[in-house]
Amino acid sequence: MTTLQAAAPPDSSEFVLNVNDLVVHFEAGRKRPLQAPSFVHAVDGVSFRVRRGTSFGIVGESGSGKSTTAQAIMRLVPATSGQIVFGERNILDLTGKGLREVRKHLQIVFQDPFSALNPRRRAGEQIREPLDLLGIGTPGERDERVRRLLAEVGLPPNAANLFPHQFSGGQRQRLCIARALAPEPDLIVCDEAVSALDVAIQAQILNLLKRLQRERQLTYIFISHDLGVIQQFCDEIAVMYLGKIVEQAPAATIFAEPRHPYTWSLIAAAAPPGPTREALKQHYLVKGDPPSPVDPPPGCRFAQRCPSAVDQCRKSLPLQESIGTNHYVACHRAAELLPPSFDG
Repeated sequence: MTTLQAAAPPDSSEFVLNVNDLVVHFEAGRKRPLQAPSFVHAVDGVSFRVRRGTSFGIVGESGSGKSTTAQAIMRLVPATSGQIVFGERNILDLTGKGLREVRKHLQIVFQDPFSALNPRRRAGEQIREPLDLLGIGTPGERDERVRRLLAEVGLPPNAANLFPHQFSGGQRQRLCIARALAPEPDLIVCDEAVSALDVAIQAQILNLLKRLQRERQLTYIFISHDLGVIQQFCDEIAVMYLGKIVEQAPAATIFAEPRHPYTWSLIAAAAPPGPTREALKQHYLVKGDPPSPVDPPPGCRFAQRCPSAVDQCRKSLPLQESIGTNHYVACHRAAELLPPSFDG
């Protein structure tokens, strides 16, 4: 049996990103003076690799650590330990010029497009901003790229002169996508990029992202709590729970042969209304809240909510084990638990 905890450095021709044993802990303060501080275990030993030109999804409920993982990859929060290898460089070791060089190739689109934009600056200025900061092109070339990007994301040329409040939510997200595209990155992290939009606009933005991926050979890391969106958009999926990846596989495998009880619960919750959903809820939809990330339990972090947990689950932390082609599960009982049918 193999694990992902000691993944080899990726072949740069196939993999654009290799995250190896990433840990992000935040100090939570002290309960009493002179007492040792407590730490929030936001991300606790996460490893995965992202193939070039694909969409890698990370899904989980609030507090699972998926957005913190995205922010650590972008160097927006400090990592406690681990490696994030982009190309052949560990970006956690980079500073100054080296980090600026990587930022030309690595961009992010946030959840709320309104808060991600400066309300006092015109749209064209904000799309051009990364070009100015990274010193890309001449002033004339930057203006031309802004005009081209507006057309590429489906906005009229006069949009460059408008302010964020003059756009709809979907149009603002198109502006954020144009800004992310400006330095012509290889990888874009989409952190809940469509969750603030209504369903019709979500579909438009997802179609836009897919078209841009085909035209520009982009790679995405797509963060979402919505399993339906992840299923529609992603090639490979990692399921996170309380700071750890509990299952990882190609999207088709995750939905056809899920092997972790937490994955079963997410799929049951996302099932359309009807008799099938009601039956799934009775058997697979877990109840209650996750344990505190400040003091996670010693065994499997899902054990206290898992209907299939045994004593070993509560005492020993399971490692990710290979159970099929590119299919990894962190569950002591993965070999004996039969996956349920979600096909209705």
